[in-house]
Amino acid sequence: MEEFKLPLPEIKDLRGRQSVRATFKLSPRAIGVLSTVAAHLGIKQKSLFDQLVEDIESLRTIARGIEPVEFRNLERVQKTFVISRRTLINLEAAARDSSTPRDALVEYSIQRLLPLILEEREKHRKRKSLREEIRRQAEQAEKTLKKAVDLLGGDDPLTVRLEEAVRAVSSLRAFLEDLLEKGEAIEHL
Repeated sequence: MEEFKLPLPEIKDLRGRQSVRATFKLSPRAIGVLSTVAAHLGIKQKSLFDQLVEDIESLRTIARGIEPVEFRNLERVQKTFVISRRTLINLEAAARDSSTPRDALVEYSIQRLLPLILEEREKHRKRKSLREEIRRQAEQAEKTLKKAVDLLGGDDPLTVRLEEAVRAVSSLRAFLEDLLEKGEAIEHL
């Protein structure tokens, strides 16, 4: 092991990855966007939150574009999140440096997800349009398999391969239904 000169982890880096709880006052829409996108992408809210808020330069850019009056007029509720210590430190530094409330930085950081939501909503709509066609193809494949079994028998090589194809189409159909079910939440944001 001595021949491998690997860098040792630094205490500050290890502590920076520690999870902490932080409470923010955000709009219900922002809270919904964060939880829905995390669920839709299959990632933890903490990871998504950290990705949105950990870059101090992005936070400073966001701070320059915040309209204080518009932010104060938002209906907001308290919500506690688990985030990394480094993210919280960066967020507080950016808020202090720009004289901007950290809640505003978080609110507008989350709004960066809106184009992603629009894109995913459009993909969801397109997937829905394919649903019926895939259902028909699955039914037709099952009919063709039944015909092959009747004509050739269940152990014929063509019948065996056709059965594999029918299972694949059936699996695709189930996958699409699961995907559409997950996408329902993004449709209503």
